[in-house]
Amino acid sequence: MNRFKIRLGLPAIAVAGVLAVLAALLSGCGAGQVSQMAVQEPAINGNKVTFNNVALRNIHLQATQTGDFLQPGRAVDLVLVAVNQSPTTPDRLVGITSDVGAVAISGDTRLPAGGMLFIGTPEGQKVAPGPIDSSTAAKATVTLAKPISNGLTYNFTFNFEKAGQATVLVPISAGVTPPHENHAG
Repeated sequence: MNRFKIRLGLPAIAVAGVLAVLAALLSGCGAGQVSQMAVQEPAINGNKVTFNNVALRNIHLQATQTGDFLQPGRAVDLVLVAVNQSPTTPDRLVGITSDVGAVAISGDTRLPAGGMLFIGTPEGQKVAPGPIDSSTAAKATVTLAKPISNGLTYNFTFNFEKAGQATVLVPISAGVTPPHENHAG
């Protein structure tokens, strides 16, 4: 008997071939996938939408909720940044509507070509950002017609003179105030 002479039968070669093909297929499963780091989103409180050269960023309602709901009749601020991605065509915000209440807009709602429109004062800042070169500032206040609560989102439709309109779900900002510590003994 020769210990160095090993014979592999046809079934063993077939199994080895199938395993080799399976290993090649499994190792290629991740090829072409987008890495997790390539599509990270910014850590902001609000939502975003882009339509017809207008990008709305960090859209959120800013209010401190102390009970179960923010009650009807209360006024809350709508905060966002509108960016005009067209280098040549200015635009103007003509209105905002929502099913949670009437939205009153005040200030300069022009959106310069290649510029920004700041709406509202983000929490933690004493004054509203802007206007700076090619930017304007306005304020939007929502008078609630129905109760709203943190953790839910609400439909808002933004209407621009040239870009048209877009509807987006808007959350209530959790705010920057740290949670209260429990001092129970």
